Amino acid sequence: MNPFLRLFGIILVFLFALASWMTLGGITTARTDDETGSLSSRIQQLYGSPQTQAAPTVTLNWEELVNHEEQITLANGQVTTKVTPTWEARSRVLVPNQTRITADLSLDERRKGLMWFPLYKVAFTGGWKIPIEGDVPANSHVEVAFAYPDPQGQYDDFSFLVDGKDIARSLVNSPGVVTATLPGGVQLGQVIALGIGYHSQGMTEWRYQPTREVGQVEDFKLAMTTDFTAIDFPSMTMSPTQETALDGRPGWALNWDFARLVTGQAIGMTMPTHIQPGELASMLSFSAPIPLGLYFVWIYVLGLLKKYEIHPVNYLLLASAFFAFNLLFAYTADHLPVEYAFGLASAVSVFLSVTYLRLVVGPRFAFIEAGIAQILYQVGFGVAHFFDGYTGLTITILGILTLFALMQLTGRIKWSEVFGAPEPTKPLPAA
Repeated sequence: MNPFLRLFGIILVFLFALASWMTLGGITTARTDDETGSLSSRIQQLYGSPQTQAAPTVTLNWEELVNHEEQITLANGQVTTKVTPTWEARSRVLVPNQTRITADLSLDERRKGLMWFPLYKVAFTGGWKIPIEGDVPANSHVEVAFAYPDPQGQYDDFSFLVDGKDIARSLVNSPGVVTATLPGGVQLGQVIALGIGYHSQGMTEWRYQPTREVGQVEDFKLAMTTDFTAIDFPSMTMSPTQETALDGRPGWALNWDFARLVTGQAIGMTMPTHIQPGELASMLSFSAPIPLGLYFVWIYVLGLLKKYEIHPVNYLLLASAFFAFNLLFAYTADHLPVEYAFGLASAVSVFLSVTYLRLVVGPRFAFIEAGIAQILYQVGFGVAHFFDGYTGLTITILGILTLFALMQLTGRIKWSEVFGAPEPTKPLPAA
């Protein structure tokens, strides 16, 4: 076969495979997006959404007698001033001078179809000491407003303590917020001890917001424990001042200790998650032409050196074996653990290729030169997708190694002779 026609046929096969992989990748992405949209809302309704717990708002409230002046025109044309005394509500926000927070996070991942959802359970307890400072009108009272992190969430074992007394049953409920008017009068120098606790559950991340916008916190301590080791912090949050691995079990003890801090940032934790099967299947499909291209170049050069005439139709079937890997993985990843689906798809693809080349060329070429090349290019490159940030490095290393091997193998080939005359062929071995 004319070398130019063979090369042109191989290129057409590659382009056909490229189009097939782009189609499969698009279908897999659409399936994943559909499942993400439909399942995320259902999962949030069942298990909760990302939670941000804000510090309670404590205000000093009183009524102040204010004289309102009004200009009145009498019947004789004279203008007089009418003074009307009116009681008006006034308030001032009280700032805690001590905060103690504990948050125990436990991971509770759930898988639905092509998606893993990083759910978690949280045991939250908070303690605040609020001093009564400044002017304290005689008729003033203190009101506490506590906003739940998720208005639709579930809060078990909820407690609301004021100076050691649980007043949870007397709270006034409104959507997402509970308020309490503290009994008794207010005196200058008084310190109110407030304690709130509950057990809840959410998804993706948990945060504690100590201030509204930019504010000041004093004598602040937050202790967080996790039952997972892959810790990560959300954007716009503060790093812990101390990190300690737990003894005897996986997890971390994290502490945020501040004497006096001015900040607008929160404290939080992002939950770890498994590799998303749908996203991985899409990435493998979109990147599949890279290992196939390296494999085709390797097979073409080895066939040229060993005088084997491998027809473009043979390349088409080899490309189909590569495509079978992605097709099988895309439709088993939502039924099997992703590692098992990857192993099954890899074994099937390699089996198809080597058993086919055994008939086309011979056992040694199929199992050694071609088989090892497929394991390196397709399987090795696929494994790199399991590790964030290593796919580019992997393909770079494979490309450089392939380039080196090809340069050494073809250094003495006279390409003008290869493309200028029909290639000599070697009789194929008997099957």
